[in-house]
Amino acid sequence: MADDRRTQLLDLAYAYVREHGIAEVSLRPLAAAIGSSPRVLLFLFESKDGLIRALLARARTEELALLARLSPAEGLTSAAKLTWEWLSAPEHRPIIRLWAEAYARSLVDAKGPWAGFAESTVTDWLEVLAGAQPPAERDSPDGLLRRTAALALLRGAAMDLLATGDTARTTAAVHRHLP
Repeated sequence: MADDRRTQLLDLAYAYVREHGIAEVSLRPLAAAIGSSPRVLLFLFESKDGLIRALLARARTEELALLARLSPAEGLTSAAKLTWEWLSAPEHRPIIRLWAEAYARSLVDAKGPWAGFAESTVTDWLEVLAGAQPPAERDSPDGLLRRTAALALLRGAAMDLLATGDTARTTAAVHRHLP
């Protein structure tokens, strides 16, 4: 029963942080918004850090599931273009905004629930992109460099898109500079 309630509250909390952000989330307003109490959240997640870790894990799981569906066997450039289509879609802005917020926080707060989030994200995305490369390319040093360049381009363009909302310009830049 507690596991069902934990899952239900995690789903509601995830929807809340997608809309309101995660870096400065406060238990009292979050609990009120999702029909719970800070005490119940602390019981189910052990601490505020435990709740944040669970929310970050949930975001990562959703992001990877969505990205994994985009990795065609047609090559890195094709996979990167499909990934950009997903990243730049207006309906995905909340998860990309949440990712950017958690990524940045992880870079400046290497302890607590944020620890390792940015590095894990890089590793996750490189693995997704590797799945689109033929084995000979994937396993070569140049293959890793191409994935890294594609990831840097996608990540930078996503940050730019979040800041400006200029889909046409960022999409044109991504398509022009993909490895």
